[in-house]
Amino acid sequence: MQFVDKIRIYIKAGDGGNGFSSFHREKYVARGGPDGGDGGDGGDVIFVADGDMNTLLDFRYSKHFRAERGENGRANMQTGKCGADLRVRVPIGTRVRDVETGRIIADMNVAGKEKVVLHGGRGGKGNARFATPTKQAPKYAQNGQKTKEYQVELELLTVADVGLVGLPNVGKSTILSVITSARPKIANYHFTTLTPNLGVVKRYEDSFVLADIPGLIEGASEGAGLGRNFLRHIERTRMLVHVIDISGSEDRDPIEDYYTIRSELYDYSPALHALPQVIAANKMDITGAEENLERLREELADEDVQIFPVSAATVKGFEPLIDALVARLKTLASTKTFHEEEMFELPQYEKGFSIEMDGDVFVVSGGTVDYILDTTNADDEVSMRRFQKLLDKEGIIKALREAGATEESTIRLGGWEFDFVE
Repeated sequence: MQFVDKIRIYIKAGDGGNGFSSFHREKYVARGGPDGGDGGDGGDVIFVADGDMNTLLDFRYSKHFRAERGENGRANMQTGKCGADLRVRVPIGTRVRDVETGRIIADMNVAGKEKVVLHGGRGGKGNARFATPTKQAPKYAQNGQKTKEYQVELELLTVADVGLVGLPNVGKSTILSVITSARPKIANYHFTTLTPNLGVVKRYEDSFVLADIPGLIEGASEGAGLGRNFLRHIERTRMLVHVIDISGSEDRDPIEDYYTIRSELYDYSPALHALPQVIAANKMDITGAEENLERLREELADEDVQIFPVSAATVKGFEPLIDALVARLKTLASTKTFHEEEMFELPQYEKGFSIEMDGDVFVVSGGTVDYILDTTNADDEVSMRRFQKLLDKEGIIKALREAGATEESTIRLGGWEFDFVE
């Protein structure tokens, strides 16, 4: 299966249903009162952490997710049915970010977790709601609240306790296969590993999740090689195992390799650089490894970092390494979670309007105009009086006058056209 760990999609909560305008009709009842029901609320958008998913591939082919609209109200005081909520299933570890604001609105780090990120629009009130002692037969019904569509970014961050990091071809995947039951692809060339691989390490009564992160190179924090595509997968880990080819079998200096990776971690995130780490000096079975190991120990003598000589090829040296990881993990906080912020849900109608000319017609458009039209019932006298007041209150009448409109001018708002009368 193709691995996809970052993608953008669009989400929209359901619009509210419109309220209904009607009057009670019954034999022998000459003047039945208003009985229009309310519209139903729109459905919410809910993200769900699904343990059966391990990639965001499905979202490559389906980009738009919209919750169901609320049904309109009906006669006889019947309220419209609420729209069904939309549950968007994502892999465990997915972080959901609002593209416009950059806010993390959901951190789906636990199997079964559900998070409401968008709320459905409110259903409009039916005309029965507007009846008063002085206005006993209102025709006006309220339209449902419309909702706005948002673009969000899904980022899959591997949920693991320990991350294996290092340059390409230092033996990370082989180590994962030796100390867990995972079977990653292994070959003697760079970038064999193209996706993070997970395995569970068991030691007596203890266990932890180990992640093999694809090989990093110099400039990875700026996107070189696999770069930032996979550095994010280390963000949740509690500590790191820095794997070094201590033999220098590819004509690289192990000490320079160490500093290269440390520098890339810092450039990507100082928090990653500060994670507790140990060094696995791999390939101890190759000539030259012992001398390089002593050099490395001398170089890092003043640093608080343990060095474990191991050989993945001969499966030696791993018990002390695993014991050290188990002991250190018991002193560390649980897997990192990210602070969630509430989605700043903007109204569908963004305040403002503009005036343009279409021949001799003054065309007024914008969010303010859309709101006025959507909440006006052209068949109701009270609603139309409200319409005129809103045009004046929002400054549309004044702006038309300043734009040159006179009583002989034609004004167009949406699908409505009328003469300009002050």
